[in-house]
Amino acid sequence: MTSRLSRDARILFATRFLRLFAYGGLATVLLLHLAAAGMSERQAGLLLTAALLGDTAISLALTTAADRFGRRKTLLAGAVLMLLAGAVFAVTANPVILLLAAIVGVISPSGSEVGPFIAVEQASLAEVSLEADRTAILSWYNLTGSVGTALGSLAAGLAVKFLEASGLPAAEAYRSIVVAYGACGVVLGLLFLLLRRNVEPCAPAPTAPLFLGLHKSRAVVFRLSALFALDGFGGAFVLQAVVAYWFHVRHGVPEATLGAIFFGANLLAGLSGLVASRIAKRFGLINTMVFTHLPSNVLLILVPFMPTPALAVAVLLARFSLSQMDVPTRQAFMFSVVDADERSAAAGVTGVARTTGAALAPVFVGPLLASPALAGVPFFVAGALKIAYDLLLYRSFRRVHPPGLKA
Repeated sequence: MTSRLSRDARILFATRFLRLFAYGGLATVLLLHLAAAGMSERQAGLLLTAALLGDTAISLALTTAADRFGRRKTLLAGAVLMLLAGAVFAVTANPVILLLAAIVGVISPSGSEVGPFIAVEQASLAEVSLEADRTAILSWYNLTGSVGTALGSLAAGLAVKFLEASGLPAAEAYRSIVVAYGACGVVLGLLFLLLRRNVEPCAPAPTAPLFLGLHKSRAVVFRLSALFALDGFGGAFVLQAVVAYWFHVRHGVPEATLGAIFFGANLLAGLSGLVASRIAKRFGLINTMVFTHLPSNVLLILVPFMPTPALAVAVLLARFSLSQMDVPTRQAFMFSVVDADERSAAAGVTGVARTTGAALAPVFVGPLLASPALAGVPFFVAGALKIAYDLLLYRSFRRVHPPGLKA
């Protein structure tokens, strides 16, 4: 696969890895960092919602203009906002300032993508790759991110353990991870400066009127967006930061062990994407998206029923081994049914829809986590909503056939 990647594609793979490494490390300690700063579960839930809503607004503004403003400029702007958020979260515990930084900056409470990056990077990869290779390349791109998240989670857990063993208070150990997150924004910006014009859209300017950067593909993009919003809403009940906090409080799992758990979970998730590209060639993109996602959501519902932490971790890992098979397939499906000059906007609008749905959930999660009797409810809600998404997706798109691909 690496022999088929251009210089610009390799840079985008590197930025994907570094960014997800930072996201994974931050998500492992973010709620612990906020708790050490004196925030209650309800306040933290509101802050996470603000972070996701802010990322939604930033993503919508940047990605819908990226194909005309410039993809490289858009990515650089995202890196600056990531640095901004990390710097503010590291230097202050003032809830009002943190709230503003969460809204304006780019910060990931989930360990997964936020901000304008993924939409523009994927559109750029589609520009520099052949359509026949697209699902496989996106699978490797997603695996790169999953490995980054996994290693970031592991590194954060080990770093906190080492710093505490060296005599540093837990609050300062958590702060060091936030500082490293902001530093990753600087390195990202430097890497984005190395990209060439190859990543920019080569299609002529559209003659049809634009809305959110879209013209001919509005209908299909809006249908996908509604479904992705439902999936995002369900998934945000079990953000990595939430699951890490639940294991820490419910089962007393230490930070270093949490890092190891999410290292394995994210690695399994990334590997599942590689399997998905092969399954899709035989059974089609939509079938792969739906029928691998359904059992993963059943497993998610089962996690809080497990009587021991070992069993709960085992079921969680089994869930992650299936949970990401729909990701490269839905990305390939979307890029195949929109025009080249709509790809950043399409990825951005659907991504914003997902983030918008996700942004609503933490408001409900905070009170649930604050009650020991209700702490397992987020797993049930997430699984049920994501199953509904799978069924609606299959009903809506099972007869849609992308050109040159098996739907």
